[in-house]
Amino acid sequence: PRYRPDWASLDARPLPAWFDRAKVGVFVHWGVFSVPAWGSEWFWWHWQGQHDAAYESFVRRRFPPGTTYAEFAPRFTAHDFQPRQWAQLFQRAGARYVVLTTKHHEGFTNWGSPVAWNWNSVDTGPHRDLVGELGEALRESNLRYGLYHSLMEWFNPLYLADKQNDFKTQSFVLKKTMPELYDLVLKYKPDLIWSDGDWEAPDSYWNSTSFLAWLYNDSPVKDTVVVNDRWGRGCSCRHGGFYNCADKYRPGTLPDHKWEMCSSLDRLSWGYRSNVSLPEVMDEMSMIEELVQTVSLGGNYLLNVGPTKEGVIVPIFQERLLALGRWLDTNGEAIYESQPWRVQMENTTHTVWYTSKGPVVFAIFLLWPRDNVLHLSSPIPSPGTQVTLLGFGGTLEWQIQPGTGMLITLPYVLPSPLPPQSGWVVKLEGVK
Repeated sequence: PRYRPDWASLDARPLPAWFDRAKVGVFVHWGVFSVPAWGSEWFWWHWQGQHDAAYESFVRRRFPPGTTYAEFAPRFTAHDFQPRQWAQLFQRAGARYVVLTTKHHEGFTNWGSPVAWNWNSVDTGPHRDLVGELGEALRESNLRYGLYHSLMEWFNPLYLADKQNDFKTQSFVLKKTMPELYDLVLKYKPDLIWSDGDWEAPDSYWNSTSFLAWLYNDSPVKDTVVVNDRWGRGCSCRHGGFYNCADKYRPGTLPDHKWEMCSSLDRLSWGYRSNVSLPEVMDEMSMIEELVQTVSLGGNYLLNVGPTKEGVIVPIFQERLLALGRWLDTNGEAIYESQPWRVQMENTTHTVWYTSKGPVVFAIFLLWPRDNVLHLSSPIPSPGTQVTLLGFGGTLEWQIQPGTGMLITLPYVLPSPLPPQSGWVVKLEGVK
């Protein structure tokens, strides 16, 4: 069927199945904001939109008097950007898709946008098509490619004029936003469009529904492309493809619509900060908890890194991504292509979460029980029930605890002053 440019029709489109199966993605925030590399990717706005004193004093200390944001662009060099290395890292991290910022709210495009003269990565800075190079490398590694794109640009005169007119005029949308979106789709054929920067104006200003109707009906990716829900003020959590709802969104109970949680390894920023400190970086346990809770509740987990202006993903971020990948190497069977089970978590505790695949149930426990006995009250065992621990050979002994489920005897763990690392999975066959 052809989709009409209205939400009733667009929202009825089934979400391409690859997205729900994928479960794990990596988000990359990279742009001119990676040059000051301080505060956050909203640097320009805090500095010259809000005249935040901390940002003003940072620029005074670090840069010559009269420096403008535009002068940061030539320092965005990407000298050390090796797209194949990135792709291998993301693959080893267990990601099935990667989302790159093609353009953040600063308006600088990471490809040679025909309508961003001299404010793009081909005309200035790297003098490279960053979007294209990463896309090629990801596809060689069989990873799906998503493009983040901000509809708005803080300081674009066309946008500011439309805003002044209460969004009754659309010159920014017609001359900038839409030409760029069509260009990205036709040039790079993305698997996913991660829209943002929508919140100041209604979707009618952005022409979102007519773009999405074209995307679903006539674009080269019409059958495979997935989009999020940020297409205009009030659309979040209501319209579009999968729902983001809000950054770092956690629903608490099982939503009835496919959703994604985006989170960042740097707890305080999405873009790279040169002054990031170790306690501000998510540890392995936090990542695994977020992943497990998200997937149990039917969501996808999109974990962000901010590379440096040279295109380096710093070692601490690499280490965290590889730790996630190692965990998924052992336990991915409970994550990829799984479905929420009838119970998402043990009601007694937030430390046991469930997923399922057909008749098989996975109980993911985040804390190792002191006495090596795991108590599960939700599954109903049968005489033929079999229990195994992923990553461990052989079956586990279990017994019925009358009226309250089952007790599973875990393998003996060597004594250590520290509890073992987070997250193990018991696979339950023959339970209800």
